[in-house]
Amino acid sequence: MSIFSHPEYDQHEQISCYHDPKTGLQAIIAVHNTNRGPTLGGCRMWHYASDAEALTDVLRLSRGMTYKSALANLDLGGGKSVIIGDPQQHKTPELLAAMGRMLERTGNQYIAAEDSGTSVADLSVMAEHTNNVAGITDRIGIDGTPCNGDPSPATAYGVFVGLKTAVQKRLGCHHLDGVKVAVQGIGNVGYRLCHLLHNAGAQLYITDIHPQRVAQAQAEFGAIAVSGQEIYSLDVDVFAPCALGAVLNDATIPLLSAKVVAGAANNQLAGQRHDLMLQERGILYAPDYALNAGGIIDLYYERIGHEHLKVRAHIETISETLEEIFRRAEQQKRPTGEIADRLAEERFR
Repeated sequence: MSIFSHPEYDQHEQISCYHDPKTGLQAIIAVHNTNRGPTLGGCRMWHYASDAEALTDVLRLSRGMTYKSALANLDLGGGKSVIIGDPQQHKTPELLAAMGRMLERTGNQYIAAEDSGTSVADLSVMAEHTNNVAGITDRIGIDGTPCNGDPSPATAYGVFVGLKTAVQKRLGCHHLDGVKVAVQGIGNVGYRLCHLLHNAGAQLYITDIHPQRVAQAQAEFGAIAVSGQEIYSLDVDVFAPCALGAVLNDATIPLLSAKVVAGAANNQLAGQRHDLMLQERGILYAPDYALNAGGIIDLYYERIGHEHLKVRAHIETISETLEEIFRRAEQQKRPTGEIADRLAEERFR
């Protein structure tokens, strides 16, 4: 498997592969950049089709964390880890303990947090074998209520803040009352985003691979359920991708009727050219790693001293970051994703 010539390799500082025959653990840890500090990023467990797919994912995600932390003005670098396996079938306490031991071997270069396929409980098992884990400490959440360390509420709030900013910029609306939002994926973050949007008066259209989540959102938010393919072509104001990445591509972008793309999913653009495709179609793209930084902000403060009002205020600076991205993009007549990358690079290189 090629590393240095891999299309997603971007001067990563370290890539480590781990295998524990006893538990079946197969994992990859990627450290992209430590210029601003130690790396912090989620530990994802996924049923990848191949080792190559897992490598592509961890390279893309770790790079994204560097840009996300820099754009959020955090003293953190970018890293990520993936465990190859079906979390519903292959996850065991023994496998998680083995992952904790692997994390300990990285020294202090990489700190793991919750991600797709892992939970606070899973990270707590890993923490029995390492200190390189975040997001497991009981504290007061950004809404003033007790939180078990799950960064999802903070992530959802940041996406909500960014979505409102993008709507104001593109549609001229200073509120979300009556704004139509299509949410693709209603997991931990997507569902919380739906709650915030519903309370703000938005009309929701939803899709998810889990029928029980869809039914719950229909009952709680009056959301309209559609198929996975329909979600792209709906006559809505905002398309909010909140599932996996690469959903903005050659096939889907021509289907979009939305004027704004603003969601929680990582790596929404399948390729750099899709940033330009969105611009050419008059669609305002709110770069995903600018919007979904709420979780990493929350985890950062957990490690330096968590004060929920300070965390909430920092998350709300996502609006200011987006306004700067939109302003530069307009002045330079360049796509917003490209401008976001340049701004982040100014801060970490």
